[in-house]
Amino acid sequence: MTAPASAPGRQVAVTEVSPRDGLQSEKAFVPTEDKIRLVESLVAAGIRSVELTSFVSPRAVPQMRDAAELVRHFRGRAGVRFSALAPNLRGAEAAIEAGIDAVVMFASASESHNLKNVNRSRADSIAGFHEIARLAQGSGVALHGAIATAFGCPFEGDVPVDQLVEQAMRYRDLGISRITLGDTTGMATPGNVVPALDALRKAVPEVGIALHFHNTRGVGLACAYAGLLHGIRDFEASVGGIGGCPFVPRATGNIATEDFVYLCEESGFPTGIDLGRLIEAARTAERILGRELPGQVMKAAPRLALSSMDAVRTAHG
Repeated sequence: MTAPASAPGRQVAVTEVSPRDGLQSEKAFVPTEDKIRLVESLVAAGIRSVELTSFVSPRAVPQMRDAAELVRHFRGRAGVRFSALAPNLRGAEAAIEAGIDAVVMFASASESHNLKNVNRSRADSIAGFHEIARLAQGSGVALHGAIATAFGCPFEGDVPVDQLVEQAMRYRDLGISRITLGDTTGMATPGNVVPALDALRKAVPEVGIALHFHNTRGVGLACAYAGLLHGIRDFEASVGGIGGCPFVPRATGNIATEDFVYLCEESGFPTGIDLGRLIEAARTAERILGRELPGQVMKAAPRLALSSMDAVRTAHG
């Protein structure tokens, strides 16, 4: 089948989350200089939005203990927007002081996961966002929102769409203009993604929606493609397919950025990202972590990367 022609309105924005979501579950601390090297390789590939870190307790997520140092290193970098997660006012204050471009407030759609993830009830998390919103608005820093376990909770099962809508409306009322639906647990399918998008577009049409999928059950790219066909143009992904929530059983990585970019470009959705350089960034991540990563395009190469006939043996018999 011929890929659809590129057209206005098909441009896709990609936020790279590997420095935060990709690394947060790594048991061994990744040196700050290696994180910087990874981010630099991603920016060189054309990534223009990076979720850099999370301002959380280092006791809860030790990998993020260099959050302020990372943000200060990239502070003021022209042409790239750096964001950081902040679950509470203290985290937001530290992020803004370090020089972050955008603060991401996050709470889970399920009560159980929110208690595991940030040790607070959903009501307490959302109530605390009012202070963060006032702080961000007073400082000129952009304010984004994320809803974790948007498509299912490992402790409660399916998340009612009404809960997503209610949380999105609260975010909107705080002045948030971009909301990420996070498939934290890899429980999304095209069948539950589309109804959620329909409900949110009806309830909060003025808010931009981004999608963030994990490939836990092998359908992450299928969900992303369903989002593309449903008009979503804002996605988050992690180079090499690394990542996973440390507070979710059987968690696995995000959709690989290079796999998603390949899907977009081959389907007529331009990203402005150099796929060859992105594959090199994935290999940089592989070298830093010292193991083979799950991304597929970094192994197989784009489909028109031709090989010599001498590269394989000839059948006999």
